[in-house]
Amino acid sequence: MTVMPRLKGKTAYITGSGRGIGRALALKLAAEGANVVVNDLDSEPANQVVGEIVSAGGRAVAHAGSVTADDFAERFMQTGVDAFGGVDIIINNAGYTWDAMIGKMTDEQFDAIYDVHVRAPFRILRAASRFIIPAAKAEAESGREVFRKVVNISSVAGVGGNPGQVNYASAKSAVHGLTKTLAKEWGRYRVNVNCIAFGMIATRLTEGTDEKKFISVEGKDIAVGVPKKVLAGFEAAIPLGRAGTPEEAANAVYLFCTPESNYISGQTIVVGGGMMI
Repeated sequence: MTVMPRLKGKTAYITGSGRGIGRALALKLAAEGANVVVNDLDSEPANQVVGEIVSAGGRAVAHAGSVTADDFAERFMQTGVDAFGGVDIIINNAGYTWDAMIGKMTDEQFDAIYDVHVRAPFRILRAASRFIIPAAKAEAESGREVFRKVVNISSVAGVGGNPGQVNYASAKSAVHGLTKTLAKEWGRYRVNVNCIAFGMIATRLTEGTDEKKFISVEGKDIAVGVPKKVLAGFEAAIPLGRAGTPEEAANAVYLFCTPESNYISGQTIVVGGGMMI
């Protein structure tokens, strides 16, 4: 028996999909038949992921740039509509951490993390509404029930808090409110809006290292990595005994993109190997 791809003909928009979890997710959805709009802050990783998808027989287009730019949301959505004609799946994945205890955290740190984790998803979903709502109304008038999917990415820090991350935890907590509210606003349009709160996932932001490592985000050097001894302690507290892989993280998001999730909306699922909050 031939098994058809689960997402054939759907168009997915994934922010932060040039690396890590986002990259794994772009490859996963493309393998399941989705057209993918790949975004990264830098054009090189975005184009590389598009190349991987196309080489494997899939369809993808890159849209590089910062999700915090004032005109990003409209341009991002238009790129996918122009290339593939629709909006079916939106995954707000882009983000990073910029840590400090509250007494040492600057307004710039707090605002930067808020902008990337809250304001950017809000703007993207607002821009998407201009395509989704007219399409959903037309489908309803013709007697068709077509489901669309939004998956917002949060963190266990947004559920239970985390020392040194008052900016990140506050922003990720706000994502839950965004998710629940939009699930109620968009239910009538057959849009499932859900949230994944990740625990420890092995990416460049969380790799074990005793060296000082940095990434560049719009001209700012942001420290990344976790001291190996600290990471070992984190993993010991995870019932499954280790951090998750980007592929495992992507698989969790994928579940909310499938038709099997059509009656699930407004939910936050912790994906953390059994980690209790």
